[in-house]
Amino acid sequence: MAEDLKVRTMAEFAQSGETPEILFWVGCAGSFDDRYKRVTKAFIKILNHLNISFAVLGNEESCTGDPARRAGNEFLFQMQAMNNIQILNGYNVKKIVTACPHCFNILKNEYPDLGGNYEVIHHSVFLHQLIEEGELKISSDHDLKNQKLTYHDSCYLGRANDIYEAPRKVLEAINVDLFEMKRNKAKGLCCGAGGAQMFKEPESGNKDINIERTEEALETGAKTIASACPFCMTMLTDGVKNKEKEEEIVVLDLAEIIAKAENL
Repeated sequence: MAEDLKVRTMAEFAQSGETPEILFWVGCAGSFDDRYKRVTKAFIKILNHLNISFAVLGNEESCTGDPARRAGNEFLFQMQAMNNIQILNGYNVKKIVTACPHCFNILKNEYPDLGGNYEVIHHSVFLHQLIEEGELKISSDHDLKNQKLTYHDSCYLGRANDIYEAPRKVLEAINVDLFEMKRNKAKGLCCGAGGAQMFKEPESGNKDINIERTEEALETGAKTIASACPFCMTMLTDGVKNKEKEEEIVVLDLAEIIAKAENL
């Protein structure tokens, strides 16, 4: 995946006696899902562009255990979590940035109970910080300028961690026209994938949740649906395909939007 990108592992940093500024936690989707690998690449391009010292765990990274815990397998969760904590503590990791709200939530809020205490930042907040500090300067002229766009709130970012403004501030910084869906922020509608629902067929009903949410996005008239979560991206992309709108509507992560605006 990173053959054309500058990426070093924590092991490589340790061998040279160096310490990176941040550990980029890639996550299962960012590592294995073909669509979300593009988000991983976009975020790495931004980090490289700004000469930010970062590392990944590479083959030492494994699932956080979030799906196992949400599905009720506490034993498997604790096995996965303790293995990760042992590796992270072994490298004396202090600061973690991840593009997955599920990884973010469990690393930040649930790992401390097992001895994993880190500063954990979601990439939407990290990007906003870079913009606020003047490190990330967005070009005033790009293809997305004044384009109509809507943003979908991830449950694990919003209701679980009260992160609503940072993603919107990132989008405002690139001068797009942001149109909110009728249900947004604390009243936003789940994409239908949370709580391990991503890995099973939905229960029978009148309409799948992701279709309902996609319809709300389409009602805004936006040509781009912005997302900040791999689960949400999958569900919304499937919803757009269900509506046969994939030639007109694109679902993009915040990192992809920034990378596109900066021609990275």
